[in-house]
Amino acid sequence: MLTLIELWVIVWSKVVAKVNRQLWQAPINTTDYFDKASRAAILVYALALQDRQTLSDSDMKAAFKIKTVNRVSITKWFNKELALSLLNYQHAAKSCAGDDWTCVGTLNSTADLLKQAEAWQTNIPPDLSAWRDNLQQFTRAYTDEQLRLAALFPTVSSEIDTFNTNEWNGDHFADRQFLLTFDDGPTKTQGHTDDVLTMLAANQKSAVFFVLGDNLQNRLTKTDAPTLAALYKNQCVAIHGWEHQSHAKWANWQDSIKRTQTLLTTILPKQDAPTGSFSPLFRPPYGQRKADSDAFFQQQQLQVVLWNLDSQDWNNQVNSDDILNRMLTLMLIKRHGVLLFHDVHPKANAALPILFNELDTAVKWQHCHQL
Repeated sequence: MLTLIELWVIVWSKVVAKVNRQLWQAPINTTDYFDKASRAAILVYALALQDRQTLSDSDMKAAFKIKTVNRVSITKWFNKELALSLLNYQHAAKSCAGDDWTCVGTLNSTADLLKQAEAWQTNIPPDLSAWRDNLQQFTRAYTDEQLRLAALFPTVSSEIDTFNTNEWNGDHFADRQFLLTFDDGPTKTQGHTDDVLTMLAANQKSAVFFVLGDNLQNRLTKTDAPTLAALYKNQCVAIHGWEHQSHAKWANWQDSIKRTQTLLTTILPKQDAPTGSFSPLFRPPYGQRKADSDAFFQQQQLQVVLWNLDSQDWNNQVNSDDILNRMLTLMLIKRHGVLLFHDVHPKANAALPILFNELDTAVKWQHCHQL
């Protein structure tokens, strides 16, 4: 277990959880290969969850530099993650065959998962000890990233939890199904947004682009609506608000959404189209929105889309290889969900083609028009 000082260093020096995927000495490009790596990663993650459950409120207040801790929210998050880990392991175990060291038998409860994960540690091959140590460090640091968000919720809203059934984050997706999303664009002409769109087209992938109205309006002044619609060919475009401000604190948050929605519907068709199309979805900047905002979103016929796989590509302490390592590892642990990237930064454009290649046929990519 990490000491309180070590935990403080992880969280408050703003060091993002990093991992070295190459320490796993096997490919993950088929369903069977992916499942084996996934089983091992889930068991290590389950142990990290068990380890972090021992933190007291006072430990978290000191480590996370927060004044209050919402124990109810924390307990809910731990229970959800353990339940998802059990379900994910059960999915991964369907391909178990022979004397596979990542297979621990039938698991019927989260208690079974934790018990077997503890005993399983002795089965890890000696030549994978570096992988084990590295993944233990990553999963503990990642758990602490999420734990701080849970401790603050709902005083500070985020992607860590939903307020109602009109909000979703990808936890409900089918096994091995993932959705790509990008925030904060578009950039100026021939900027990073254009590069990302070209990359996705080359790899025959689709994504939801949550755009800022102000950025979209600025781009529109340099061109025309048909050209802008064609830029997002075969992609989906949705609302990120007019400006990148917290929609939990901004007095004009409703106007921010309405203005962006109006602009998008004048540029893009709502239906599936060869150009980009408008998707009636909203992603709040920072994941922050008001707890009682559901009636407004229902009235506007919008769904709130969060995420459960954060690339941290905006962070200047990570490079494209860090992002690749992080996302591949989280995909093995989570086995389904919504990936968060930002098309105003170049890192995803470098990392994603390698990620697509390394995963190959092991996962399924959700087409944005089928949401």
